[in-house]
Amino acid sequence: MSNAPSPKPALLSVLAAPVKALFVGDAKAGVLLILVAAAALVAANTALAPGYRALFHGSLAWTPIAKLANLHLWINDGPMAVFFFVVGLEVKRELIEGQLSSPAQRRLPVLAAGAGMVAPALVYLLIAGSEPGLARGWAIPAATDIAFAMGVLGLLGKRVPASLRLFLLTVAIVDDIGAVAIIALFYTAGLKLAWLAGAAAILAAMTALNRGGCARPWPYVLLAMVLWYCVLHSGVHATIAGVLAAFAIPMRGRNGDTMLERIEHRLAPWSAYLIVPLFGFANAGVELSGLGVAGVLAPLPLAVALGLAIGKQVGIFACVYGAHRLGVAKRPANASWPQVWGVSVLCGVGFTMSLFIGELAFPGAGEAAWLLRDEAKIGILGGSIVSALLGYTILRLTSRNPRGESLDEESPAAAI
Repeated sequence: MSNAPSPKPALLSVLAAPVKALFVGDAKAGVLLILVAAAALVAANTALAPGYRALFHGSLAWTPIAKLANLHLWINDGPMAVFFFVVGLEVKRELIEGQLSSPAQRRLPVLAAGAGMVAPALVYLLIAGSEPGLARGWAIPAATDIAFAMGVLGLLGKRVPASLRLFLLTVAIVDDIGAVAIIALFYTAGLKLAWLAGAAAILAAMTALNRGGCARPWPYVLLAMVLWYCVLHSGVHATIAGVLAAFAIPMRGRNGDTMLERIEHRLAPWSAYLIVPLFGFANAGVELSGLGVAGVLAPLPLAVALGLAIGKQVGIFACVYGAHRLGVAKRPANASWPQVWGVSVLCGVGFTMSLFIGELAFPGAGEAAWLLRDEAKIGILGGSIVSALLGYTILRLTSRNPRGESLDEESPAAAI
């Protein structure tokens, strides 16, 4: 009798691998966002649509802050400030002790992220900039969604070099810094100086606590809440308070432990698995009925989709290749040019921050503003899906070695 092992377990293992990959590592948060976006689209395009819109946009029977009159505003201005707070903590940690702490380490991600924001904006303006009222949306395709992009990359497991994961993460972090700056500088109107002065005083108090060696978190938390309230009424978007408060948190606690990391680790799961999905469900729902091909190919959705799917990859890949050839910075170690191209394409996955900027770019309660926001969402979802599928396919086909080792091609032609 033959003692050869049955091929069934091996076959089952191969078939189950993609499913198992959905629930481990980097993939979980990204997959959750995909499911949430799908649920929002279902809710907005079925019999649930009236209830979906009433839930998030109907006036609340009572609200402690008159400015936040519905659940949608509360989500975008409240919990999302916590999301930005976590982003700020991550950025500060990376700048002080992480991958952005030295000029040599941050050179390539900063250059790539900058190019990856400028190129999509140019693509957007080229397509939609001449249309009345659409130029305000230039920044919508400029941001990369960390959870979504890292989730797609996580599906590939060890096939992708660790250096490329780090590159994608650091580019997305720098990207977030740029997005926050854009929100503060370009989507702020009607400044109220008294509230701004109050916010500045609170921020100064938090900074003084830090420099004075206060190692207890609760004073920072209380002042951060007051800071958020002041910024909410100042004309600057309230979520900026989250980033400002994060930079006032000390790195070290009472016993020399990393106070900042402790707070970040406690808040990060809430941000990734509750706040961002809640935001996605409240904002990704767009009514697709009656759009047709003409609606999908209208200037706004087309500009956003191509900005993400084309502008991002062209800007980032061209920057990395140019920096490498000119000796300004080396491409990620052990990564081939096709792999660099695949990760550049993945950077076109823009969900959370793009949806957020879309809401700010076309404010208002009128039907025209609703239509513009819906068209922007169509472009965001379309461009993100194309970028995710294309980026995954490129990396799947060019990363054959399970350890992620790849050929040392020097020509970008190999990536095309």
